[in-house]
Amino acid sequence: MSRIKNAFNGKKAFIGFVTAGDPSLAKTEEFVLEMEKAGASLIELGIPFSDPVAEGPVIQDANIRSLSAGCTTDKIFEMAKSLRTKTEIPLVFLAYANTLYRYGYDKFCDKSNEAGIDGFIIPDLPFEEKDELSGIAAAHGIDLISLIAPTSEQRIQMIAKEATGFIYVVSSMGVTGVRDEIKTDVASIVEVIRGVTDVPVAIGFGINTREQVEEYTKIADGAIIGSAIVKIIEKYGENAGKYIYSYVSEITKNIKK
Repeated sequence: MSRIKNAFNGKKAFIGFVTAGDPSLAKTEEFVLEMEKAGASLIELGIPFSDPVAEGPVIQDANIRSLSAGCTTDKIFEMAKSLRTKTEIPLVFLAYANTLYRYGYDKFCDKSNEAGIDGFIIPDLPFEEKDELSGIAAAHGIDLISLIAPTSEQRIQMIAKEATGFIYVVSSMGVTGVRDEIKTDVASIVEVIRGVTDVPVAIGFGINTREQVEEYTKIADGAIIGSAIVKIIEKYGENAGKYIYSYVSEITKNIKK
């Protein structure tokens, strides 16, 4: 069983996100391990990019901090390789298409495989263009995670049928960021997905409270939080580890079973 499948095997999954290299790669390792101890089932590692179009101000600022501190894709590979010696938690890169394209798909997948990366989320890669990457990724044992947004409408079944790893359902229109209220009928989206695949479904974008996580893990197989965790890092910097642990522990305490 793959690490991603195992994350959803018989339990609900909490997925946490951090921007790699914010405030340093050593701290990224620490924060991932703190989230795992606190009950996270899978971790998204954001590869910083100069123009992250799907991200709100919180994660945009984290990208800037990471890049300003000298973080590079090669350094992230080394960090992930080190992290993989300490944990078997699934690791998924969230990266923008240009990062992979400029690096070279084959080389990027080779390096990712060597580092123990389990999947990719590419927010700006259209479904119609994914085949140029998905085959190479699959040959390296890496899942290309599909995103399904509220605007997907008639495309939901088409995207879901070809999904691997897990499906990322985007709960809200716009960019990432904490939201007090999410009005999208995600239950209907999940129902359509369930009709064509048994690939696990996780809901993200805007989620930040325990109540939201509990609500969405009743509908889907997992919930994703990014901006709220990155805000903790923004506030506490290198000392954020214990605060991340406390936050994730509170979020996951009722979904661990």
